[in-house]
Amino acid sequence: MRLEFISKVKSNDILGKDIISQDGQVLLKSGIRLTQSYIKRLKKLGIFYIHIEDERLEDIQYNSQLLDIKQFIVQSINNTVKNIHNINNTNLKESFEKTNDIIGSILNIKELISILFDIKQYNNYVYNHNLDTSVMCIFIGLSYGLTNEELTYLCIGSILHDIGKLEISNNILNKVTPLTSKELKKFKKHPIYGKKIAQERLNFPEPIIDIIEQHHERIDGKGYPYGLKGNSISIYSKIVSICSAYNFMSKNYYYRDKYKANDVYEFILSGSDTIFDRNIINCFKDTFAIYPLGSEIELSNGDRGFVIRQNKGFPDRPVLRIFNDNNFSFYYEVDLLKNTNITVKTIIPDR
Repeated sequence: MRLEFISKVKSNDILGKDIISQDGQVLLKSGIRLTQSYIKRLKKLGIFYIHIEDERLEDIQYNSQLLDIKQFIVQSINNTVKNIHNINNTNLKESFEKTNDIIGSILNIKELISILFDIKQYNNYVYNHNLDTSVMCIFIGLSYGLTNEELTYLCIGSILHDIGKLEISNNILNKVTPLTSKELKKFKKHPIYGKKIAQERLNFPEPIIDIIEQHHERIDGKGYPYGLKGNSISIYSKIVSICSAYNFMSKNYYYRDKYKANDVYEFILSGSDTIFDRNIINCFKDTFAIYPLGSEIELSNGDRGFVIRQNKGFPDRPVLRIFNDNNFSFYYEVDLLKNTNITVKTIIPDR
């Protein structure tokens, strides 16, 4: 099957993978023949890509277990997001127990790469930034070797990392033009406000408070609110920092378009030892596929092809299958890790 952006989907295309709602429910089952009515509905829901059956790529292996885990993660964490502002000391223990169940369900999953793009199937106007960030944090935490308890702190802290924005007016949060110096000063206090909420209202444990307070700190000490450096920043905060930045840059907002996948990836790499922790970046590289299986890619030499395999640790250098324009039964494969003179220009619809 291939990955197709919703703007290119046609009537009679056959759905290759189940479409999961933000609540973890199956909206459409794989194998259904799509109609204009279905396509229109998916667009209204804010879904920007789906998987379509394609005999040219029928040998690409997708792990069905990952799809089950994906559905469970989306449903479980999204329910936590919905109820997060009602957390108090009485039900905090229950929230931790539920999160532990989520973590326990994915600890033995070996294949992580293909799930990360799938989890981001909705665009930013519908989907929750904190949910995306939390899912990514879990997988980086797994790669880093965090314990079950540590992953639980990371999961809850990443969901709540921006809770301090509750104290910032919408006039500032939704402003399209650049913030004034006074507004920017106010905005940069949201980690401090968040810490106060987490301590005084919720009595959160220290690892979660660290995430809320430190997720805008930088390795070089040029972050905010305190200008912490290096090892003064918790490992949890370092993970959330990368995941939050990745998600923010990868989505459309009403005041700007999303950045291209390779540009976001290069930004993360370029921030090594200045913005981000080098070890967390290495986990990021081992965990994420920026060009998912089945996506159509245009190369720097003008060729177009579909991603059929990933090279672990090199998410920007997948293996592609290139087809002849006039004969789809003829193709050849290009491993970008072995052909370093060729680079990815863009995902086809991502111009």
